[in-house]
Amino acid sequence: MKTCRLVTLGCKVNQYETQLVKEALEKNGYREATEEESADLCVVNTCTVTSEGDSKSRKMIRQLAKKNPGTRTVVMGCYATRDPKSVSELPSVFEVVTDKRELPDILDRHGIHDMPEGISYFEGRKRAYVKVQDGCILRCTYCIIPSVRPGLRSRDPQDIEDEVRRLVDNGHKEIILTGIHVGHYGVDTTRKKSGKAPFRLWHLFRKLDAIPGDWRMRLSSIEANEVDTDFISAAADCEHLCPQFHPALQSGSDTVLERMRRRYRSGRFLEKLERIRDVIPNVAFTTDMIVGFPGETDEEFEESLETCRQARFMKIHVFPFSTRKGTPAADYPDQVDPKIKKNRCDTLSVLDRELALDYYQQHLEKPLEVMIEREIPESPGWVKGTDRHYIPVEVPGTKMDIGTFVHCYGEKATKTHMQAKR
Repeated sequence: MKTCRLVTLGCKVNQYETQLVKEALEKNGYREATEEESADLCVVNTCTVTSEGDSKSRKMIRQLAKKNPGTRTVVMGCYATRDPKSVSELPSVFEVVTDKRELPDILDRHGIHDMPEGISYFEGRKRAYVKVQDGCILRCTYCIIPSVRPGLRSRDPQDIEDEVRRLVDNGHKEIILTGIHVGHYGVDTTRKKSGKAPFRLWHLFRKLDAIPGDWRMRLSSIEANEVDTDFISAAADCEHLCPQFHPALQSGSDTVLERMRRRYRSGRFLEKLERIRDVIPNVAFTTDMIVGFPGETDEEFEESLETCRQARFMKIHVFPFSTRKGTPAADYPDQVDPKIKKNRCDTLSVLDRELALDYYQQHLEKPLEVMIEREIPESPGWVKGTDRHYIPVEVPGTKMDIGTFVHCYGEKATKTHMQAKR
C-alpha cells in the first residue's frame, strides 16, 4: 500500500477537512505511514489567522520534506490560499490547493478518484467535528479569513444528519458543529431565492436532536447578533445540545468594537447572554478576546475587563493582536507596544481563571455528566474529561472509562478544573 502523512494546523474546520482527505486516501489504497517510514505523500492543511500560523505552516512543510525524502507534498488551507507562490517554492511541494472546492479534481489528477461525501470517524477521539458551512461575508478590520474563505456555502441538512448518524454509530459520543461562520448556516440557501423556506442553524439543532442514542451535540461558536428567540427556544428544547456557547466578544470596549467593525456593542452583547440565561439555567459561556488592538488605551482595556466580569465567562481565549497584511487594521496608526500587549494578556488571563473558579464553584455537589478522555499519569486511579458545560473534570476511574459518560458530583473546585466523586 502507498503511505501518507497528514498534518493539520489551525481550527476545527481544518481538522475536519484533513479527516475528509484522510478517508479519501484510505478509500484509494493509502495508509498512514508509521513513525519509522518515509511517506509517499504528505498533506499539510495550513492556517493563516496569525503570522505565527504562517510561520508554523512553513516550518512543518520543511520538516516533512526533510524527514520524508522524495515525498510529494500537497498543501491546502488558508495560508496556501493567501500566498500560493511562497508555498509552491517550499521543498517537496508539488501541488498547492488555493480553493478547497477544487480538491476533488486535484486529487483525481493524482489517481485518487473516490472522494467520500462526508467523514465516518475521527481516529483516537470520542469527540468528532462536523463542518456544516464554509465562508464568511463579514469585514472585521483585523481578520484575513473572509479573503481566503469568501462567500457562504451551507451543507445540505440531510447530508449532515447522515454524517452525524455514522459518527454516533461508530462510537463518537460528542459531535461539535463547526464552520467558518456557523451562525450564517443556511443564509445562502434562501438569499435572493424567493419562495424557498428558510432552514437555519436552529432548524439544524432540532433535526439532529431527533437522532437517538447516548451522545451529545456542541456548537463551536456563535455571533451574539445571531442569537434570537428561535435560536434560544431550540437550544433550550434540544436534549442532546450542550448548555455551553461560545460567542466571540473580541473586545469589551465599544470604541474598540467600532474600530474592529464588529456588529454589536458591549451592552447588546451582555443582553443576549442574559436572554439565554433566562431560559437555560447554569449555561456556560466561553469567548475569544483580542488584546492590544491598534489604539487600545488603558481605559479601553479596563472597559474590556469590566465587560468580561459582567458576562461571567467560564473561559476566555486570550489573543494578542496580530497584524495581517491585507486587512485595514494592519495600517491603523497607534499600534500597541508588544510589552503592553503581553502585560494586558497576562492581566486578562488572571481574570479568566478567577471567573472559571467562580463558575466551577456553582457546580459543587451538583450532578455532572463527564465524557472521559484520558488517564492522568501523575495521578494513578484518576481520569479526566469534559462536562456538558465544558468544565474540565477529574474523577476516580480507569482506562476502561475512556470514551464513556461518567455521572458524578462536583466535590472540589480549583482555577483549572473540578474534582468529582462518583
